[in-house]
Amino acid sequence: MIDAHDRTIVNLDNDEIYDLHSEDGVETSATYREYRSYVKRKSWFILFCAVVLLLGVFAASYVGAMDIPFLDVLRYIFTLDTSGLGRIVWDVRMVRIVACVLVGAGLAVAGVVMQCVLRNPLASPFTLGLSSAAAFGASFSIIFLQAGTGLSSFMSIDNPYVTTISAFLFSLLATALILLLVRITRVSAETMILAGIAISAIFTAGLSFMQYIASDTQLANIVTWMFGNMGRATWNWDLIVFAVLLPIALYFIYRRWDYNAMDAGEETAKGLGINTERERTIGMVLAVLVSSVIVSFFGIIAFIGLLGPHIARMVIGGDHRYLIPAAMVIGALILLVSDMVGMTIMGPMVIPVGIITSLLGGPLFIYLLIRRYR
Repeated sequence: MIDAHDRTIVNLDNDEIYDLHSEDGVETSATYREYRSYVKRKSWFILFCAVVLLLGVFAASYVGAMDIPFLDVLRYIFTLDTSGLGRIVWDVRMVRIVACVLVGAGLAVAGVVMQCVLRNPLASPFTLGLSSAAAFGASFSIIFLQAGTGLSSFMSIDNPYVTTISAFLFSLLATALILLLVRITRVSAETMILAGIAISAIFTAGLSFMQYIASDTQLANIVTWMFGNMGRATWNWDLIVFAVLLPIALYFIYRRWDYNAMDAGEETAKGLGINTERERTIGMVLAVLVSSVIVSFFGIIAFIGLLGPHIARMVIGGDHRYLIPAAMVIGALILLVSDMVGMTIMGPMVIPVGIITSLLGGPLFIYLLIRRYR
């Protein structure tokens, strides 16, 4: 980053500091060119990922049980034609594709912020037990608050607002426990993950109890729902997720400099005038809100909050100016590709996307654990 007042550039990737005060204009110019190159590389990478995501959207719109010529699919998309086969493209395929993009971006940005404010590279909605807590809240509302009705092949959410609020409240409870551990006990990063496992186990036990007392239809539908399935997407659900994600993502981008300072350490951030406790609390609550809305609609989709941020971080470093948008685009791309794989690998049977992301994220989680202990 560059400070316009003292003309100092800080390279967040390798902690180098360049001073632009120089009697030699050549040195200043060379340093500035290096900084511009630093910015350009990251910007081009984000643009490249966005283009690949767009191509992925077109490819996914061609994947489905009914064979529709690719050129016709493109025509239906660009002309917004919903008549005939165009209705299949828009109301069956595109609604699912938009859901993948929004959900992947939402879980990835939640993972970025959690990893920053908790200073824990293993933090994510799934590893901290928040997904299990949100799933417990959603299932609780379906069974006890009459927010859902069991049908023959899927779970119909009659009142998504009650489901979302219930999921958010229970995941907020899990968040409060984690923040309490961070603030009072000053636990280590590894202990926080163990606490997340314990929290997840508690809510999983609650889920098991509800499955035990549920009817056969409810039991089958809840188990299917917990896998994480993008096939339940509707335009109304996509709109709700978008309405929640957009302002929260913009807030995270607005606070990108604060997150950079917090990455440098608690004392450094406080020395720069940042209220770290407030930012940590707000960041966690907003990340939980995004996660709980997603889980309450689409079930548990594991490890996107780890895959997106860490792949982006490995390529462009930890500067949150670029890390946040890059992680969102990569998270969206990973979930979109995973859903395509789930739809085609054993067609016509569709594998829930939560199973695919778990297969991808499990090895990454093990790799990160080994890397930390090394």
